[in-house]
Amino acid sequence: MAPKALFNLLLFFLVITGGSSVQYFYYLNQCPYTVWLAASPAFGPGPSAPPTLHCISRAKTGDCGSGTIDCQSPPPKYPVTLLNFDIDQSVVSYEVSLNHGYNDVPVRIEPIGGTLEGRSDKCPTVDCIQDLSNVCPSTLVAKNKDGWAVGCFSPCDAFKDPQFCCTGNFSGQACQPNEYSKRFKELCGLAHTYPADKTPEIYRCKDAATYNITFCP
Repeated sequence: MAPKALFNLLLFFLVITGGSSVQYFYYLNQCPYTVWLAASPAFGPGPSAPPTLHCISRAKTGDCGSGTIDCQSPPPKYPVTLLNFDIDQSVVSYEVSLNHGYNDVPVRIEPIGGTLEGRSDKCPTVDCIQDLSNVCPSTLVAKNKDGWAVGCFSPCDAFKDPQFCCTGNFSGQACQPNEYSKRFKELCGLAHTYPADKTPEIYRCKDAATYNITFCP
């Protein structure tokens, strides 16, 4: 039986980025199961390096074995859905990344208030809320110890091929969408699905009041 759903605030982080700038991140789990979070570097008071937040699913993908939210080493167990934040005073860059796959936790990042840096446009919401298992090819399916599908690997992590990892001769402008990233993009158009994906841009939001992160929105 799945754990009881959590409909209240799951976690709240106050991130102080130096000077007088303060960033608030609210986390809400609306999934019918518990979702654990891990961050590298860790969130916390004091000058903050750019954190990468990832979800540890009920199937334990994403676990780095630390037993805490601080996930420095070893790296998380792929596949894992990544939420990347680059915090620079009152400006926060943010994205949902599938560069290390997807672990069946739909997620949304919604800035409240603020505008895009150097523009008057509202800071957009980004998410990946569709079930990618519907388009995950058998060669990328991640299974648990009981043989159940629990997520979808990225082709880079599955095949270690420079073409998919955008390394070697496939770095820079030679890094192009591939057959797998195109499938994922069809369902999660607001997420980045391969290393050089810039659609949408990595948004830089200035002076947002809060950042709401919702699981199973």
